[in-house]
Amino acid sequence: MIFITLEGIDGSGKTTIAKMLKDSMTQKGFKVLLTREPGGEPLAEKIRHMILDHESQPTHWTETLLYIAARKQHLDKIIVPALKSGTLVICDRFMDSTSAYQGHARNIGMADVDEVQNIVLGSTKPDLTIFFDITPNEAQARLINRKRAVDRIEKEKSNFHNAVYEGYQILISEHSDRIKVVDARKTIQEVLTQVEFLVENTINERINRKNAR
Repeated sequence: MIFITLEGIDGSGKTTIAKMLKDSMTQKGFKVLLTREPGGEPLAEKIRHMILDHESQPTHWTETLLYIAARKQHLDKIIVPALKSGTLVICDRFMDSTSAYQGHARNIGMADVDEVQNIVLGSTKPDLTIFFDITPNEAQARLINRKRAVDRIEKEKSNFHNAVYEGYQILISEHSDRIKVVDARKTIQEVLTQVEFLVENTINERINRKNAR
């Protein structure tokens, strides 16, 4: 089936839209799996806790490899079986997060991070990635208004979040065929409409290619 990933800086609203998108696509008759990263699978959830816990102090590469290890477990145990069963998979974050957050913002190097991810993850890549575009300042204002504790990554200083946003812009320019941008500053319903259009267009393109064979 189709593999959709949602990306954006913390506070962009993608998690809220992810739940609404699942409901919308389910109502349209699709079998849908909504999952998240890091996590989405029991062992991967344990790794998530290790990464995001405030007491954790991993080096930049250790942090990166933990994300990739959790992703590999999630991919093999949850995502790939779901895709093989004909399920539409919607994943809140995937490989582009690690490229932007660790590769660029942690200054490890996006090319090096992507090389490791390509080796570990193999050929299973998203059919469509939707980036929720909002400035770091606007996103941080949203996070302040949330009534929940921020995790270790969300608590990073503004220059880190600015670098993450910059990393995403690089990815968008390099993978414009896969990564599509929606304006996350608009109302929830307007953002959902943008996302639904992109997802349905990807599904229709897949169907048309299949029928043309």
